[in-house]
Amino acid sequence: MKATPLSNCERRFILRAVEERKRLDGRQCYDYRNVRISFGADYGCCIVELGKTRVLAQVSCELVPPKPNRPTEGILFFNLELSPMAAPGFEPGRQTDLLVKLNRLIERCLRNSKCIDTESLCVVAGEKVWQIRLDLHLLNHDGNIIDAASIAGIVALCHFRRPDVSVQGEEVTVYTPEERDPVPLSIHHMPICVSFAFFQQGTYLLVDPSEREERVMDGVLVIAMNKHREICTMQSSGGIMLIKDQVLRCSKITAVKVAEITELIQKALENDQKVRKEGGKFGFAESIPNQKITAFKMESAAVDTNNVEEQAEEIITKADPPSEVFAKPILHTPGTAQIGEGIENSWGDLEESDREEAAEEEDESEVTALECQKMETEDTSTMKETKKDEPIVLSDSEEEEVVILEPQELPKKTRAQTNSKQENTSKKAFNKRRKKKRAAH
Repeated sequence: MKATPLSNCERRFILRAVEERKRLDGRQCYDYRNVRISFGADYGCCIVELGKTRVLAQVSCELVPPKPNRPTEGILFFNLELSPMAAPGFEPGRQTDLLVKLNRLIERCLRNSKCIDTESLCVVAGEKVWQIRLDLHLLNHDGNIIDAASIAGIVALCHFRRPDVSVQGEEVTVYTPEERDPVPLSIHHMPICVSFAFFQQGTYLLVDPSEREERVMDGVLVIAMNKHREICTMQSSGGIMLIKDQVLRCSKITAVKVAEITELIQKALENDQKVRKEGGKFGFAESIPNQKITAFKMESAAVDTNNVEEQAEEIITKADPPSEVFAKPILHTPGTAQIGEGIENSWGDLEESDREEAAEEEDESEVTALECQKMETEDTSTMKETKKDEPIVLSDSEEEEVVILEPQELPKKTRAQTNSKQENTSKKAFNKRRKKKRAAH
């Protein structure tokens, strides 16, 4: 399924807003959307929300033989998936140009920047090393996938813990988390991507473009940087020509944004580790705010029970006194009791519409009875006239065939039909009267 294209009116409106230094969501040109990080119950699982763009990250590990050219280094594997759940324009199992570009950019950001110490992943040189696999799933697409994916990837890697290992001779023992505490990965720095959208051949610049702004932009510049102001990777796409001043301005903005995001990541990791040590509740379910409908619990509210009797007495005094007239009970038959004020029971009475329908049915039954009587009189008259044995000739012409009818058979059939009709109408009327009597009782 293809994504719905933007209309010309929407395109002109967005471009006009960019020219006036305005954005659809109310942000300024250099503002970044709110970043929200929530961790799962297991280590290495997290969800990062960049505005309405959501990315799920999961890290796993296993022991594998190393590569022949690097026998003392571990293996890193990164995979990003775009499913139709995030946007209808994405197709499952298809390697689009966008997916290939995003995967390559994530590999350059996390692997080529040497942010993870791969030598610390070696267990036995040339025989067994740890393979770290990072899977990224796009849950909702609202623009700037690469920034959200890079934040989710580095957060999941920092949060992940691998099992502890011991080597005795040629035996390798892997311990469970209950036997020994898991070991975190050795991470040197946190590279984070920041995207810039350019409009009208670089005249206007926006930070963190949304999905609609990405459709209208002429080009994009992605800069990956850590908090030490070291550029890890840079990529420009869209066919725009950027001058040196524009790139320097973007790098300065990137340094500020990366410092803010890195501080946010460190606070989130510290809070999660603190909750786990204290034995508190953690996971995706606990990250849902209580103010939403999907809350699992509700805070207890205190109820003030003071002066309840006084308030009740005031309400009683202000209320109207009860009526002194009591209706006499109506006992229809011995052994019965009265409920209420002695008003006749209206249950089972017909409504106005039902009454009208019943009256119309009675009128119809009377009309059908009169018609039956007329039919009987006509039949008797025809019987008297056709007592003679003379045949009835329908046509005197020689060309047409002469049809002779026996007059004695017709009255019998008509009388039988009329009798059956009369009996049916009488039965229907009797059934209706019987139902009315039952409803009245």
